[in-house]
Parts: sequence; structure tokens; C-alpha cells
Amino acid sequence: MEKTVTEAIAYRRSVRVYDQEKEISADRVKACIKNATLAATSSNLQLWEFYHILDGELLHKMTKACLGQNAAKYAKQMVVVVTRKDLWRERAKANVDFIKSNIGDKSPSAYSRREKFALAYYQKLIPTVYFDVLGIMGWIKYLVFQVIGLFKPIYRQVRKADMRIVAHKSAGLAAQNFMISMAAIGYDTCPMEGSDTLRIKKLLGLPFGAEINMVISCGIRSENGIYGDRFRVPFEKVYHKV
Repeated sequence: MEKTVTEAIAYRRSVRVYDQEKEISADRVKACIKNATLAATSSNLQLWEFYHILDGELLHKMTKACLGQNAAKYAKQMVVVVTRKDLWRERAKANVDFIKSNIGDKSPSAYSRREKFALAYYQKLIPTVYFDVLGIMGWIKYLVFQVIGLFKPIYRQVRKADMRIVAHKSAGLAAQNFMISMAAIGYDTCPMEGSDTLRIKKLLGLPFGAEINMVISCGIRSENGIYGDRFRVPFEKVYHKV
């Protein structure tokens, strides 16, 4: 029986050693990746890709790229979460096409205020925020927005580095969806940041604009798969009621 959300969250641990006698279903892992694509994402741009690794030889090479850590060494499968900020034009256009398909066959003059705003968001605002040339445009926009911000609230994170952070935040949300979905069906995972991302990009044949968000190893935990009890900073230290 599939776990509830709360049960799955409690069950999920970073597993470093997987039971080598127990296999996991590629189809069920794929279904969990589909759940990942339903995660919240900035401006619904979905600037992510997921690489589901099943091939034994590639898993071996990935283990080396993940610095030989046990979570990679014992993995039955891996999922690499990749950010694709470079695809913002394509994904913005996909949103525009989707909106227009929902609007139906009517002239732009007949669009509602909400419909006009939605189209302008992807046709004008997104290009303003995402377009950049060697980071220069980002700094110009940043300075302009800071001045405007003296007089009214405004979005300020418009530099190239800011937009990278936005893409990685969205990818992180998707990764969490994936890991909780895996936990719900009794599968285990371990998100790994310790890796040679350049080697991983080469192994997967990724373009220059792609970035590795994290590598997630997958399997079923062995008896010694979790290295210790769960530690969390006391809730009172991180919870602030205002």
C-alpha cells in the first residue's frame, strides 16, 4: 500500500547502501519522475530535464564522476536532475501556445484582461528578465530595477546569477517531488551534490547551457544503508510565528 504524504516524508532518508539482491522497477521510477514534473516551477517555465540511468556501464562511469561515494556505488538506478535555463525562449513560447489554445479562436481585441496579461507576461516580461549578454544586460537591469525599487515594490533578482538560482530552485522542488514519490512506494534515494559535474555533462552529452542540479541514486535500502539516526535542528530554532 502506498504511503501517505506524511508517512513518505518520514520514511525518506538519504540511503548510502542499497540491497544488491533487490531490484527496482524502471517503470515505477519513471512514474515518480512524472510526479517530479508536476512540481511548482517559477513562471511555469519548467526549465528542467531528467536523465534516468539504467545502463550498467554508464552507472559505473557515473560512480566515478560521483567521486566513488557509496550512494552511487551501490545504486541500482540513477536520476540526474538538469537545469535548462538556456531553453527559456522555447518554454515561454510553449506557455504562449498553451494559453492561446485555451483562449480559442477569437481576435486579440476580444481577449479578456486576464488573457492579455498572461500573454504579455510570457511575450514581454519573461524576455525582459531572462535575456542577457555575457551578464552585462543583467547588471544593467539590476541597477535600473534598484532605482525603481526606491519608489515602489519591484522584482530585483534579474542578474544572470539570479536567474540560475531561480532555475535550480525549481529543479530542487522537482527533485523533492521525485524522492517523496519514491519513498511512498518503498523505494529509496540519496541526492548527491558531491560530483564532477563537467564529467557528468560529458557522459550525458549535455549542451553548454545545461547544468547539473543533483544526481539522485535509487534502490532499496540495506540494513546498514542509513548511517545513523535522523538529526534535525530543534523546530523552535527554525519556526518563527509573525
